Amino acid sequence: MPENPGPPTVADVLALPVLAAGLPEVVAGVPGLDRPVRWVHITELTDPASFLKGGELVLTTGVPLPGDSSQVRRYVDELADVGAAALVLELVRRFHRAPDSLIRACRARGLPLITLSRDVNFLEVTQVVHALILGNQTEVLRRTQQIHDTFTALTLRGAGPEDVVRTAAEMSHHTVVLENLAHQAVICEPVGTSAEEALSHWERRSRAVPVEGRTTLHEPDNWLTTPVEFQGERWGRVVMLPTPGAAFGTEDVTVLERAAMTLTIARLIHSTSWERRAHRHVLRDIAEQRHRSPAEARARAAALGLPTTDATFLAVLIDTRHNATEVETLIAPALERTGLVGAFEDRRVGVLLSLRGGQPWQSTVEQLSRTAREADPDAVVSVGCEVTDLSHVARSFREAGRVAEAVLPGSTGQLYHQLSDIGLRHLLHTLRNDVRVQDYVERQVGRLIEHDARHGTELLPTLRHYLDAAGNKTIAARRSGLSRQTLYERLRLLERLLDRDLEVGEQRTELHVSLLALDILRMS
Repeated sequence: MPENPGPPTVADVLALPVLAAGLPEVVAGVPGLDRPVRWVHITELTDPASFLKGGELVLTTGVPLPGDSSQVRRYVDELADVGAAALVLELVRRFHRAPDSLIRACRARGLPLITLSRDVNFLEVTQVVHALILGNQTEVLRRTQQIHDTFTALTLRGAGPEDVVRTAAEMSHHTVVLENLAHQAVICEPVGTSAEEALSHWERRSRAVPVEGRTTLHEPDNWLTTPVEFQGERWGRVVMLPTPGAAFGTEDVTVLERAAMTLTIARLIHSTSWERRAHRHVLRDIAEQRHRSPAEARARAAALGLPTTDATFLAVLIDTRHNATEVETLIAPALERTGLVGAFEDRRVGVLLSLRGGQPWQSTVEQLSRTAREADPDAVVSVGCEVTDLSHVARSFREAGRVAEAVLPGSTGQLYHQLSDIGLRHLLHTLRNDVRVQDYVERQVGRLIEHDARHGTELLPTLRHYLDAAGNKTIAARRSGLSRQTLYERLRLLERLLDRDLEVGEQRTELHVSLLALDILRMS
């Protein structure tokens, strides 16, 4: 949305052709040329201030100006006290140069004094400037209505806080940040800068800016803030940060206040708190490397209170049969300022732990697992590798994901699983849906399974006992409850059916792997 131009300034009016034709010259009060002109007043009275309300451009031929210096000072003082924008003196009828007493008085009060050396139609000046002022007011009303309509539409469609903050930033062309009562930046939408720059040392900077109960422009930080609250209960505040070369205007105030109102409604509508939503978004961005840069990831995580310096990081995944948000809600309070928590999927919760000073992670993960199992006794906790930089966290999450895929059903006896726990059986479980594995099992032992099914034999259990005993026939016979002679006969039949030599170690290994894979497939 374009910037609101506001009313024209004294300098703007002097540049209009209708006044420029009079060859205007500023003889006093140059710093006041940026004053807004809210109306034009033509006067030939000695006390025009009684008819003014402030912001007027006063036009005079100078005919009524008093000759006494003290009366000239009073004339100027009255104009300055009422807040007149400027005094324009036509040098055609009475004066051919501005009186020194008038110049001194205007300089003393900082009132811009402009002289016109050529005749100007004051009525035409009034018509042109008034049309300009009224046109600007109409445009301001139109844009204000557009702001209200935009945020009303967000409310009606149930938009989340991220959409509200993004819209406020787009409409104002300023960076907008939503923070909670702990001065944590839960949502940041940067404009003209990076997120890491906007959020750098956010909590310290934010605490230096007083919390007000109304919309306030804070100096010298030049932060525009407004509270987000409902029926006296404050939830946080929205902050609009300055953009170089762009001052805040009344339109920015309107955008900020409407954003705060819309955020209040969004908080009432959506059951998930700002903090939980922020944790989810930042955590997913880090896990999937969707952030613009590692610096942005660090800034966003730090703004949520996660220690990002002098720390190591560990990814944890919690798989549950229940709704992931239930587990997330239960474990989140236990990880305040030590981790980010967020539901990744309907049945999976992600956790990023920040460990300070070489702190071991095992006890933290054990407690995390116990807490998760309060919501779901069958929850499975998988741990990734420990990394020393936030930019490597995605690798830790990938490893945790591989561990989660390999965990066997019914493995809830362990509080957590890590890569070192993953053996051949777990690897085969991970690959159980691969048709190549399924085909391998059929080629290795399919004929044996079919033979047992057709003839009622138990060759498959015999082969299993033999392989589990590492080829020791005595042990295999004892475990299978067979005489050694019977075992020998069955083994010879197995070799003929499978076209295998069971005395060859590699062939025994192939068969053993196929039986492990068969068990995994039957568990699925």
